[in-house]
Amino acid sequence: MKSYELFSAIDPSVLSEILNWFRDYDRNVYKTLVSSLAADRNIRPAFLQKKPITEQYSWIHKTLQLRASEDIGLQVLQTYLLSAQQSMLSMFCDGLGIPHDGKGSVIGQLPKDIDSEKLASTIDKLLGLFDAKIFTLYLYCFNMQVEEGYSAVTHKLTDDKRLKLA
Repeated sequence: MKSYELFSAIDPSVLSEILNWFRDYDRNVYKTLVSSLAADRNIRPAFLQKKPITEQYSWIHKTLQLRASEDIGLQVLQTYLLSAQQSMLSMFCDGLGIPHDGKGSVIGQLPKDIDSEKLASTIDKLLGLFDAKIFTLYLYCFNMQVEEGYSAVTHKLTDDKRLKLA
């Protein structure tokens, strides 16, 4: 899936959680996001910033669902996951035996293949510790890191009823 497809599929509450995190912890990223999306749509950022937060979030969500917003959407997801979900990313890498920097960023190359049994046990563990929708979003983003995706991850995302974006 591409980022715009993920934004089309996710529950609006997940995007609200992401945007709230940026507003609380990295307001500059939020302002840059609004400015970038507004510029792409030929809208003045001040026009959007005057709207209530719920309207801003709704507009951002609709705009991130557009194919033209692919790059911005991908940056939003990567920045959020690498900043706000470091423990989840680290635990995921640990569970699969992927070397990382302690913050969830992979050191070196990603593995060529993912062990299905390790993946299943890691998913079981992390679903008990983290919000299932955020974790599922991460799995989709992780799977986008290799050209065709990992077959084991794709299979889990397709077949595991707990892994739903909405």
